[in-house]
Amino acid sequence: MGKFLGRLLTAMVTPFDEKGKVDYEQMKRLSLALLDSGSDGLLVTGTTGERSTLTDKEQLKLYAVVKEVVGGRGTVMAGTGGNCTRESVKMTREAERVGVDAILLVVPYYSKPTQQGLKKHFTAIAKSTSLPCILYNVPSRTLTNLAPDTAIKLSQIDNIVGIKEASGNLDQIAKIIDGTRKDFLVYSGNDGDTFSIMAMGGYGAVSVASHLVGNQIKEMIEKLVNGEMSEAAAIHHRLLPLINALFVVSNPMPVKYVLNYVGFRVGKPRLPLTELDEKSAAVIRAILKDYHIDIPIPAAK
Repeated sequence: MGKFLGRLLTAMVTPFDEKGKVDYEQMKRLSLALLDSGSDGLLVTGTTGERSTLTDKEQLKLYAVVKEVVGGRGTVMAGTGGNCTRESVKMTREAERVGVDAILLVVPYYSKPTQQGLKKHFTAIAKSTSLPCILYNVPSRTLTNLAPDTAIKLSQIDNIVGIKEASGNLDQIAKIIDGTRKDFLVYSGNDGDTFSIMAMGGYGAVSVASHLVGNQIKEMIEKLVNGEMSEAAAIHHRLLPLINALFVVSNPMPVKYVLNYVGFRVGKPRLPLTELDEKSAAVIRAILKDYHIDIPIPAAK
């Protein structure tokens, strides 16, 4: 269960129009463009998708329109986790009714639960759905780390099939890879860690940079799977300056700036996130000159 999800998933931005409303038609175009440029599947309403600023109605409509346009071409994962177990269960059930393929469950933020609390939280959500669930550990944002022992225990639940690991702690990630069942999918949650995590036995990546260089990341992943380590390393080193630039300030502000800059309009972030400051934008523009952008840009209207 879960292998069909694919090795390269893009954590999608949510496009907004000039009035700040969700641009569902542009979301459809972006979904297809990402599949055309290397992605095996799409994560909707993750951190990059600004879930915290979206209403429940907007989220559910996003799941529906993306699944409708994608069909069987790629998988659609819904980010329904939050810091309220009851609400996470509710959104997970609603997302399953809409027809998504999988669920992403972030570690609860702000409340700082214990490891026992995390275990009970994720268990309750997983038991509420028949869909495969991916845990998401990102302590730089949540303040709470999902300990490897807790992740290993949770991996024993049948439909908890993987984890998106963005702790940056390679020792911890190695313990999870070694301690979970062979079909448990360990995804890199940081683009800069994908090479290292996959070299240790990780499965793939949930990527932000794949908005722009998806084919190139896909090539690196394929070379890692085939044991072509030096070739994969060369791609990794070549992409690192761009990856670092995409996190010069909090994601998704930089990637939204770049998509708009190259001609794929996704609008401004919603407050409290803002448009990129000019100093950061200038750094990104200088780096972009060295890269081929994979995503197909819609024709100007």
